[in-house]
Amino acid sequence: MRPENGRKPLDGTRPMNDAEGESFPRRSAMWKPIATFVVGLLLALMTIGVVFMVGMRRKSPLVLRAVRRFNRDVGNPYQMKTAGTPGAYASVIRHVGRSTGRTYETPVRAEATEDGFVIALPYGTQADWLKNVLASGSATLVDEGNSHQVDQPEIVPMTVVAHHFPLKDQRNLPRFRVDQCLQVRRVESDEASGR
Repeated sequence: MRPENGRKPLDGTRPMNDAEGESFPRRSAMWKPIATFVVGLLLALMTIGVVFMVGMRRKSPLVLRAVRRFNRDVGNPYQMKTAGTPGAYASVIRHVGRSTGRTYETPVRAEATEDGFVIALPYGTQADWLKNVLASGSATLVDEGNSHQVDQPEIVPMTVVAHHFPLKDQRNLPRFRVDQCLQVRRVESDEASGR
């Protein structure tokens, strides 16, 4: 401690400088709010994760709507940059709007079958793209860089088509209670069918 005049004390004690501990209380005071913020952020993220997991498993309309909105505004535009290209995670389904008549493109996770594709329905049957495909009865699926005309859309139980999905998806889809799938058939061209 320095006397008020700023000189060294005459009693033989030495004043504390920054290296001897005066700054330690300042440093600890600085780290407390940072640590509190980090812990609070981690707790908030964990809470969001739990709400997401429980909401998806229980098919909570509130959670499904929020996730669909997030994917529509953030996830889908990002996925569309590579969807449908060779090696991409997602394919693209082109569908016509039920009321607008406009063509839309939506990234989906499609798996090839012997005569078409299957697409898991993590949000259930309320997605607009699904309603559009079911209403029109056809769509175009772009997968691995190839466009396929598809028709005969049908919602089937996941248990019937689960073997078409990779093992990782076969384990994860039940965790989110994804129990339905869209099955579509490839439309054969005139050349392929021999006509």
